[in-house]
Amino acid sequence: MPHLSQTTKAIDIPFPMVPISDAEATEIVKLFQSSIGKKLLTGLTGLGLVTFVVIHLLGNLTLFFSAEAYNQLAYVIERLGPLTYAFELGLAAIALLHATIGITIYLGKRRARPIGYSQYASAGEPSRQTLSSRTMIISGLVLGIFLIVHLATFKFGTYYALPGSGHRDLARLVFETFHNPLHTAAYVGVLGLLGLHLRHGLWSALQSVGLETRPVVYGASAVLGGAIALGFIGLPLAIYFDLIG
Repeated sequence: MPHLSQTTKAIDIPFPMVPISDAEATEIVKLFQSSIGKKLLTGLTGLGLVTFVVIHLLGNLTLFFSAEAYNQLAYVIERLGPLTYAFELGLAAIALLHATIGITIYLGKRRARPIGYSQYASAGEPSRQTLSSRTMIISGLVLGIFLIVHLATFKFGTYYALPGSGHRDLARLVFETFHNPLHTAAYVGVLGLLGLHLRHGLWSALQSVGLETRPVVYGASAVLGGAIALGFIGLPLAIYFDLIG
């Protein structure tokens, strides 16, 4: 009976490497410098930011269950160490890219039409001119400033230590912050702008990545944007009116 050899030869399977020529690289650069490319990048980065916002919202909602669950989640995220830092740096890069492209598109439109319209009206599909679409640059800038204040308040804010463990009592800081009426009112107002920003932003992003501009997509974007905003607004209001704690 023939014996199989105990030595096995490695079979090299060549992986086809397709180099990108200088001409192709130039075309890619030109694409993302074009209005279509910028809109595509804005849509992709916007969808990435919305994904994070939804995850962040789900984390916030754990405070409705208990302060212990909220603090435990914060501790788990802190324990990830380098992974958390890498994620935060990547998120910051996406946010900066999204903001930069958005401002560039806005300035390009202003140069093309330095005198604005005296009266606005929807041009119908696929334009869908609305208050949310006309105020994207304003709501975006306000949200950018809010993000800096939000990080200073919570991520880099007062460090309360839990007795016995020394872990951060982030829930205590959240409750203290939202018992301040000015902070709560400002938070609710800015998150209302977030809903307005997402109403048009989600639809525009989905359109940019090739989804058909059907009314159901536009309606779903409005519902999702409103639901995200209400989810964030519900927590500070519940804390301020002592509905949880």
